[in-house]
Amino acid sequence: MRRAASLMIAIVLVLIALGIVMLYSTSSARMADPHFYLRRQLLWLFLSIIAGTLVSKLDYHHLRRLAVPLLLVTLVLLVLVFVPGIGGKVKGSFRWLRFGPIRFQPSELAKLASIVGLATWMSRYGRRAQEFRMGLLYPFLGLSCIIGLVFLEPDFGTTFVTTAVGMLIMFVGGTKLTHLLVTGVAGLSAFAVAIMQSTERLERILAFLWPDKYPDQAYHLAQSKIAFIMGGPFGVGLGNSMQKRFYLPEAHTDFILSIIAEELGFVATLLVILLFVGFFICGLTISSRASEPFGRLLGFGITMMIGLQASINVGVVTGCLPTKGLPLPFISYGGSSLMMSIVMCSVLLSIAQHTEEDDGKTTRSIKDRAHRF
Repeated sequence: MRRAASLMIAIVLVLIALGIVMLYSTSSARMADPHFYLRRQLLWLFLSIIAGTLVSKLDYHHLRRLAVPLLLVTLVLLVLVFVPGIGGKVKGSFRWLRFGPIRFQPSELAKLASIVGLATWMSRYGRRAQEFRMGLLYPFLGLSCIIGLVFLEPDFGTTFVTTAVGMLIMFVGGTKLTHLLVTGVAGLSAFAVAIMQSTERLERILAFLWPDKYPDQAYHLAQSKIAFIMGGPFGVGLGNSMQKRFYLPEAHTDFILSIIAEELGFVATLLVILLFVGFFICGLTISSRASEPFGRLLGFGITMMIGLQASINVGVVTGCLPTKGLPLPFISYGGSSLMMSIVMCSVLLSIAQHTEEDDGKTTRSIKDRAHRF
């Protein structure tokens, strides 16, 4: 357990360091101030380390009691994004809250809140999870309150990821597969209808299927592929990307892996993917060895959230999935995403630490009984 936790910390540190380096590289391309993104991300990193340190010192069992307050706070924040002056529309979406110079994205907090809430419910009522009401209806209604507000922002990517991870937690917690399959099919059908009602998102799907017919909508994907091709095995050199300067928008956020591929090459890209695979294995190792169901479900949900989001981002920038605005955890620019990713990792560390303590107490108890015998 200690080895998995230590390896996970090392992986996260490498990913964060790479993200800082690449943000400096992309900042120097189009910004008058070459340190703009770097300064803001370093500020968020400082705040994230403080928050992560505090969470890692907290016994994760306390999150069970904090599940309801955390969900309520998250719901309030998700509603506030629609309030002018506090939230408001940015680039066509209501996703951010303004606190002076800082903007926070409540949908990132919603990911953690949904995991904590579902892990609490399924660990408490796991023996009745085969029942429709206790195993599917009630937990899914709670999840729907969160994903419904995220969907209205609109943020289809976060809605999909949060729903998928929530249903995986329910499945591992004991919900019948048939119940989840029926719900999943119904949800995907509703999701498809919503996409067809949105011209912009429908065009993204069509551009993914037929890029030659929709060159304007397929522009990001085309430039991303060019970045991978230009990078070759070892890249054109740090800071020498042409795509970030003239062609590829959002190079510092959703498509930062494309710039890594162009500047540092296929080898570095493969290393990033392997690091996320390593994180996934470490997370599953920690969650599987937790001493009780809540810890196992909580760790599983966090691992799946970060792993699935990373997989989708890689799929988008390589052309395997339609374009969708999901950042690459620990690397992409975005303070809210960075903070919540670090906080979720800190919860995993808390699970690992307290599992070791519980195992130590159990071992000492067995030895004491053996001596008395």
